[in-house]
Formats: sequence, structure tokens, C-alpha cells
Amino acid sequence: MSKKRVQPWPYLLIAPALLFVASVIFVPVLNAIIMSFQNYDLRRPQNIGFIGLENYGAIMADREFWSSLGNTAVWVLFAVGLQFVFGFIFALLLNKPFRGRGVIRSVSLIPWVTPGVLIGLMWRWIFDGNFGVLNDLLLRIGLIQEKIPFLAQTTTALPAVIVAIIWQGIPFFALMLLAGLQGIPGELYEAADIDGASGTQKLFRITIPSLKNTIYVTTLLRIIWVANSVDVIYNMTEGGPAKSSQTLSVYIFLKGNQLNLGYSSAMAVLLAIMLSLVAVPYLRQMFRQN
Repeated sequence: MSKKRVQPWPYLLIAPALLFVASVIFVPVLNAIIMSFQNYDLRRPQNIGFIGLENYGAIMADREFWSSLGNTAVWVLFAVGLQFVFGFIFALLLNKPFRGRGVIRSVSLIPWVTPGVLIGLMWRWIFDGNFGVLNDLLLRIGLIQEKIPFLAQTTTALPAVIVAIIWQGIPFFALMLLAGLQGIPGELYEAADIDGASGTQKLFRITIPSLKNTIYVTTLLRIIWVANSVDVIYNMTEGGPAKSSQTLSVYIFLKGNQLNLGYSSAMAVLLAIMLSLVAVPYLRQMFRQN
């Protein structure tokens, strides 16, 4: 029996795409890993050299790293959690037939397609302590007696930034979950109605189990994207006041701006490892199904 001849054309056709991906993703990642083991401070180029695990040891003793990591946990937990809750509710509403549904679906994409820099600047204006729309509204309806500097207080800066990222991410969850909802066979709900199931029972026995994979994938993607987000936070608070809204990605960005690329690369590698661990349960489940 003759062996099947290997055709080179498929490999040649995808070679340009593979080279492009390697040049813009794999090469920078490899370069960051190498720099994480170096004293790569451009302010002192004469001292650049291999230092082993010194950067990682310094990170373990860096209080600002741990406070930024704690802010990142709060940032991701509340941002992604509330994005999912509101996005799921919005998806359920959009799944019902009503006049103008197509227009609302299109308009709902605006927060998602708006660049993060513009979102940060817009919400910075909304939360402004002197001329902000939110303060003006709260004063008019009598909920507050004096203006609140939302972005200048350590107790309100991080919650304010979380509100902005929630507004941005709701459409992503809504549209992804809506696509999943439309793939659920209507016969399941008809059978449930015949059996006398309530709306809550149909939600937890049919809707959510049918969306399990969609929920997991979308949540995983948002955790990774939100944890890596810099633009919204930086344009609203720059991580302040007193580092109260500084997440780990912002800290990495600020260290990079200070030209300490070795230290920032080490923190970036640690962040990448932590985010990779988030995907492990999903990958295990996927391999088991296959």
C-alpha cells in the first residue's frame, strides 16, 4: 500500500499568516521572558545583563505589587461578575420579540466598539468632582448636599472605574449569550410548559445548563481582557489616588514607562501565568469531552 503523498501547498499558503503571528505575538513574548531575567533598565544601559531570578525575588518583596494584585482581584471579580449579570438580563430581554429589536441590538454595541481611551475620558468627565454630570444630577434630585470627588477619593476611585468597565463589557456578554439563547430548541420550553414548569425552573433547568459552555468561554475571555485592561483605568485615575485604583496591569505599564523593562517584564510574566491558570479547568473539560 502506497503512502499518501503530503501536499506542501496548504502549508505554504498559511506560512505568511504564521510568520505574521510569530512576529507580533511569539517573538515579543519570548523577548519579555528573556528580559524578565535581566537587569534591563534603560536609565542605566551600561548595567544591562543577566541577573537570574532577582527581579522575581524583588517582586515578592514589593508591597506595591501585592496591593496592585489585590486591586486586580477586586477589579476582575466585580467587573466581570456584574458584566455577566447585566449582560445575561439584557440578553434575555433581547431574545423576546418586540418592535425595534434590531435597532436596539445595533445601538447596544456602542459601548463595546468604543475605544477604551474614549471610555476613560468620558467617564472621567461624568465622575468629575467639579463639573461632572453625576454630581450635578445627584444635587438636583437631592441625594447629596455637596459635590463628591469620586476619582480623587481612595474609597470611590476603584468603584467608579469598575462602573465604567461594566458599561463597556455588558454588550459583549449580552450578544454572546443572545446567540446561545437562540440556539436552544424551542421544544424544550414547550415540554417544560406542558409539565407545568415555572419561569425560574426553566431558567435553571434549561436556559443556564444549555448556555454552560458559552458562559464559561465568554467569562474566561472577559477575565483575561479585564485583568489586562490599562486604558480605562489610566485615563480615569492613572492608578490613583494613593494607588487605590492601581491594578497589576497598570503597575506594569507604569514601570515600563519608567524604563525598568526587566522588572515590568517579570511582573507581566507572572500575570500571564496567573491568567493561564484560569483557563486550566476549561481546557481539562474540553479534553475530556474530546
